[in-house]
Amino acid sequence: MTMNFGALALCAAVAVALAWSTPSAQAKTRKECNAEWTANKAAETAAGKTRKAFVAECLAQLEKGQFKTEAEAKTSCPTDNVVWVNLRSKVYHTNEDKSYGKTKSGAYMCEKDGTAAGFRAPKSVKKPA
Repeated sequence: MTMNFGALALCAAVAVALAWSTPSAQAKTRKECNAEWTANKAAETAAGKTRKAFVAECLAQLEKGQFKTEAEAKTSCPTDNVVWVNLRSKVYHTNEDKSYGKTKSGAYMCEKDGTAAGFRAPKSVKKPA
């Protein structure tokens, strides 16, 4: 049994749409972005996008409530603490921590949004009694 090109393209488009619409716990890796490019290469090149541009856009995307800069986060949560969330370890850091804004895979968030999304304080931080 053979599958025609139209059906194959439709399957690929549905897979990509599902991948984009499914919320993830962290930003995508370069490997995931390259796989996504490969799966949808025909449509992206037809739209005039290069692999390099597609991967750069893919890597830059953050989840809802995550910000690239501290200033953006402060604007979003003026009454809450801004924390740096490490997207891989799911640990957040306050501006007093040495890792604040420094981990390879991270974003700024409001502390309440971060804890609601499953991020936690480092184990070395003692909780108030």
